[in-house]
Amino acid sequence: MEDQAPTTETSTRRSKRARVQTQGTENQMEKGNGTTGGENSDGSNQADRESSPDDFEETRPRAKRGRPQGGTSGGNHKSTKQTLIEVIKGNGKYIHQAVKLWVEQYENDPKPAMVELLTMLFEACGAKYYLKGEFLDEIDVDDVVVALVDLARRGEVEDYQSSKKKEFKNFKDNLQSFWDTLVRECQHGPLFDQVLFDKCMDYIIALSCTPPRVYRQVASFMGLQLVTSFIAVAKVLGAQRETTRRQLDAETKKRVEGPRVESLNKRFSATHEKITMLEEMMRKIFTGLFMHRYRDIDPNIRMSCIESLGAWILSYPSLFLQDLYLKYLGWTLNDKSAGVRKASVLALQNLYEADDNVPTLGLFTERFSNRMIELADDNDIPVAVCAIGLVKQLLRHQLLPDDALGPLYDLLIDEPAEIRHAIGELVYDHLIAQKFNSSQSSAKGEGSDFSEVHLGRMLQILREFSTDPILIIYVIDDVWEYMKAMKDWKCIISMLLDENPSVELTDEDATNLVRLLSQSAKKAVGERIVPATDNRKQYYNKAQKEAFENYKRDISIAMMKNYPLLLRKFMADKAKVPSLVEIILHMNLELYSLKRQEQNFKNVLQLIKEAFFKHGEKDALRSCVQAINFCSVESQGELQDFARSKLKEVEDELVAKLKSAMKEVADGGDEYSLLVNLKRLYELQLLRAVPNETIYEDLVKALQNFRNMEDEVVSFLLLNIYLHLAWSVHSVISSETVSEASLSSLLSKRNTLFEQLQYFLKSPQMEGAANLGNQLASRVCTILAEAWCLFRRTTFVSTQLERLGYFPDESIVQRFWGLCEQQLNISDEIEDEDANKEYIEETNRDVVIVAAAKLVADDTVPKEYLGPEIISHYVMHGASVAETIKNLISVLRKRDDNLSKIFLDALKKAYHRHMLELTRSDDESLATKLFLECKELSARLSGTFVGAARNKHKADILKIVKDGIEHAFVDAPKQLSFLEGSVLHFVSRLPTPDILDIMKDVEKRTENVNTDEDPSGWRPYYTFIDSLREKYAKNEGQDEKEGLVVRRRGRPRKRRNIEGRRLFDEQSSSEEEDSISTSDHENAQDEEDKQDDDEEENTPLIHAIRSSKLRSLKVSREENKGRTRAGDSSRAKD
Repeated sequence: MEDQAPTTETSTRRSKRARVQTQGTENQMEKGNGTTGGENSDGSNQADRESSPDDFEETRPRAKRGRPQGGTSGGNHKSTKQTLIEVIKGNGKYIHQAVKLWVEQYENDPKPAMVELLTMLFEACGAKYYLKGEFLDEIDVDDVVVALVDLARRGEVEDYQSSKKKEFKNFKDNLQSFWDTLVRECQHGPLFDQVLFDKCMDYIIALSCTPPRVYRQVASFMGLQLVTSFIAVAKVLGAQRETTRRQLDAETKKRVEGPRVESLNKRFSATHEKITMLEEMMRKIFTGLFMHRYRDIDPNIRMSCIESLGAWILSYPSLFLQDLYLKYLGWTLNDKSAGVRKASVLALQNLYEADDNVPTLGLFTERFSNRMIELADDNDIPVAVCAIGLVKQLLRHQLLPDDALGPLYDLLIDEPAEIRHAIGELVYDHLIAQKFNSSQSSAKGEGSDFSEVHLGRMLQILREFSTDPILIIYVIDDVWEYMKAMKDWKCIISMLLDENPSVELTDEDATNLVRLLSQSAKKAVGERIVPATDNRKQYYNKAQKEAFENYKRDISIAMMKNYPLLLRKFMADKAKVPSLVEIILHMNLELYSLKRQEQNFKNVLQLIKEAFFKHGEKDALRSCVQAINFCSVESQGELQDFARSKLKEVEDELVAKLKSAMKEVADGGDEYSLLVNLKRLYELQLLRAVPNETIYEDLVKALQNFRNMEDEVVSFLLLNIYLHLAWSVHSVISSETVSEASLSSLLSKRNTLFEQLQYFLKSPQMEGAANLGNQLASRVCTILAEAWCLFRRTTFVSTQLERLGYFPDESIVQRFWGLCEQQLNISDEIEDEDANKEYIEETNRDVVIVAAAKLVADDTVPKEYLGPEIISHYVMHGASVAETIKNLISVLRKRDDNLSKIFLDALKKAYHRHMLELTRSDDESLATKLFLECKELSARLSGTFVGAARNKHKADILKIVKDGIEHAFVDAPKQLSFLEGSVLHFVSRLPTPDILDIMKDVEKRTENVNTDEDPSGWRPYYTFIDSLREKYAKNEGQDEKEGLVVRRRGRPRKRRNIEGRRLFDEQSSSEEEDSISTSDHENAQDEEDKQDDDEEENTPLIHAIRSSKLRSLKVSREENKGRTRAGDSSRAKD
């Protein structure tokens, strides 16, 4: 093979020039050859070079080539002193020079140079292995690879690529640069000698199939880079071939045969032959390396393969753009690693971006388009976002039918914001702007006409969500960034005022357009319209703040004259008023003065006041109160005086209406007017104090005199009394001096409120609350807890207001908790029935448990009673209640309270419920359920002692175990099941010696007891003892996993080794699977375990309020997601 190297005239000339250049540095290269070959090889090689006839060259060319070398002798001297691997480990600036010198050496004497290159290859993989030049042709590749694997097995290998050392930070980039430079330097000769790169490829392919991961990583990286570099050379040669072909065609047209045509034919044939050789080398690496490594157990190797394949197809489509290679991108869409799936999706995105590729991708698209759509709902957010971008590319080329996109539109209301916004962009491009529609592609431009068209299409989308305003807000948030028409305030207002006869809005569309205007204005000034999951404060730079101010100015100018018109038109519509009134919160009120529009400002306030007294719904009342209060605070000068006077008018008129309504009820009239005005007062007092003393007395009298009023009316009477009292306390605390009269008045009000609350606490009508979902019971619980916190004794101790401090009696606390328990035990069916009621978010079980937990966390009531009671309900009422109790436990742990007693009492109370149900009911199913909850509570509580907390709280754990055993043996054997249900999980947290002591103590308790008299009663005792022996024997007391019986929350763990979908049958049959070392199995398992950590389930509001239509969509989407995850392909163990 070596005789075939100098095949062309160009390579011969280059070889001669190279030899001249190398002559001045031969002595320095000898040292490098000595380190890579045998000891005696350098001398013989040098002798051969000295006796070579090629050394006798003309003097003039030698002198010309020698002059530049003198100018860079310092650089040459530096690079030739270093071996190739040292150059690669360095900063990389000598790579080009080192490669050039090595090529010249190879052209002079191939064997020593080849030995040096192969030594560098082995050292790049981390192994120090040397070949002897004289035996290079006889050495078998497999023998060398076996020796290298033995080095790795003995641990004599260093991983440069993954090293964290500073000196190796550029290793990967330098190695890539070295091989790329080598290929380019060899393109005029050694690249096509069928020796140099064939030998390198043999070793690279062999090393890529070895068990040591470091060998596979580095060899795969080098092999993939070789193909990339081959493609670069092939493209240059392809351009040369095309130029030669055109010249040949031109000469052929002249119909003149001669040396010119013959020369062009030879050049064309030579270039074509080189390209063919390069493509053969690419195929060799693809079949020998890529086809095995794309399914390697290491996800980083798989990802590198897919990234490289995507680049190859894009840059050299003449060879790689065919189904033979494309199918690997399709298969890896099912890879279990998110990074690999993302690499595949990005590669496909780049392919579909080039219009010329699309016809060839037809069959591939047909086979894999469904999987691409499924990936839009991938469990990895970056993958899902990239997949949505890929779907956009498919739509742009009209490769997907519209009915295939149904599941994607459901993602508009998905929780991750990144996915929602990516789908929003897709919806805007495809459905609103219709960029992918060929009939619309010629329509360009902006303006009111386009805004109306886009808004009309947006309203068509919003119709699907009209039953749920929250979902509409989500959709608006998703599309807002991409849809300019949402910021065309004048166009939206014009459509609402029916100024364009060609645009007719239905009442549903008008409602949605008002919501769109309000939410778009809110988002334009920098406020969130969809709650963030992290609750972090947003920070904006100067440019963003300026943009917000500009938007606020534009909104204000557009609304200034039209606001009164809109309010008058939609005054009577309770669905539109809240959104319409809220817009003023996002306006710059100063512009009313600057633009001389004071009268319009006054008209707006007057209309908002009218809306406040016209409507009685929560949303309308709340928005009106916020708007009037905002104007009284943010406006200036005369406008502020007017706003404050208008607010005073609202307060006075409301008090008058309240008194009139109470008189009407006293005369036997309807309670509706009283209820509506109580709601108005409640909304007003939530925001500001209503300084009217007589109204408090009237409210108390109404509460005392009319005990048979509707529960909702009583609830709002209590709420308003409490809010008035809270504002009074705030006023007293804020004032510099406190008179005795004001303090006595405040004490009287406090006592009155507590008397009323305790009356309802003891009232027989509260007993049916558990079955009826009584909102009054929830209100009594929350108001009582808030009032106790407001007058907490520790707040006022050692102050002038110490008399205001209050500490409730234990009997009252017990009654309070009894009522709370009734509310917690309300069935889910009853809660679902009340889901659409007003203020339901203030009366559900979550609010009740928060109110009770707050009392314990703030030390408002004795935690010794209420703490265990609350914690005993840890696992009984769903995730949201459990999360609240979990936070309470965290607070108690930070304060280092007596956790052992609280936990043990909680376990006793949970066990007592089980025993009580067991004795009073013949149905064992409920008792069994309660016992399982008792075991789960024990598992959760013991799970708080993990890691370092085991040692820190060892005494607490031991106390729980010992006291728990004591409790179990009281009146034995009746309560022995307490050992299994509550104590056993805590024993698991103790060291082995303690387990042995506990086992001896328990066995000692039965020394003089005949357990055979009641075998079933003593069975829990023997079960407990057997468990202790097992834990002691297996040393599991220290390492037992958490949550052995705990019900998992969050996303389920992925199943291991899931078989992927075989979309091409050839995949498994055409390729053999390689073996891999045990250590790689363990590493891969560790990597998967890290990715599968438990995630806490945070159920967002959006998931709880979906319409029935969207719930059905969600079901289908979850089924798709299940199929998607079940389709994650299991990697072959390479």
